[in-house]
Amino acid sequence: MRTDTNEIYVDLQRKLVTAQLEPGTKLKPNDLQGEYGCSSNTVRDVLLRLSKVGLVEFEMQRGFRAKASTPEMRRDVTKFRILIEQEGAALSMKNGGVQWEAKLSAAHHQLSHIETQIERTNDVLRYMDLWSDAEENFHETLISGCESPLLRETYSNVYAQFRQQMISQERNFGSNYFRSIIIEHQAILDAALDRDVEACRQSIYDHLKRNL
Repeated sequence: MRTDTNEIYVDLQRKLVTAQLEPGTKLKPNDLQGEYGCSSNTVRDVLLRLSKVGLVEFEMQRGFRAKASTPEMRRDVTKFRILIEQEGAALSMKNGGVQWEAKLSAAHHQLSHIETQIERTNDVLRYMDLWSDAEENFHETLISGCESPLLRETYSNVYAQFRQQMISQERNFGSNYFRSIIIEHQAILDAALDRDVEACRQSIYDHLKRNL
């Protein structure tokens, strides 16, 4: 059981962005309080926080639901993610030093290792949580040198919405999919370390355009 509000928030967020709580699912504080060993008011407060970052919908008299997934929303959040990530990466290439390069290379190394394992074994479920965390870490590290806390906070919220919208869709998470994104992540890394802004912008777009 989790009684710490932040722990409950993190756990519910993970379930929302990995489709353990599928888009549109009714979220009842009275049911969730038993799972977390806390009051329904605590769960309600957490769900309200999640509604502010776009992962949960709240309506008076109707309560809470995991945000619905629609083609329009998927395209919109993808376009916005591309714009923010391109700008954050460009600023990071301008402002980031050797430490930023080292962190980005390390984040990519971890991500590439996990993706290679998935491609080799074709066992997505075994590595899904590890991959989800590593993928988020790589992209957030990419923009981490932008020197704009607001841009980073906005990106974090948009990334979570993107994951929630995309992960529930039927797609081939097989070796072909991961073979492609291994190449795409490498292209982003290479462009970023070369400080080639236009190439990095294009690589980010190429990585995400399948979702438009």
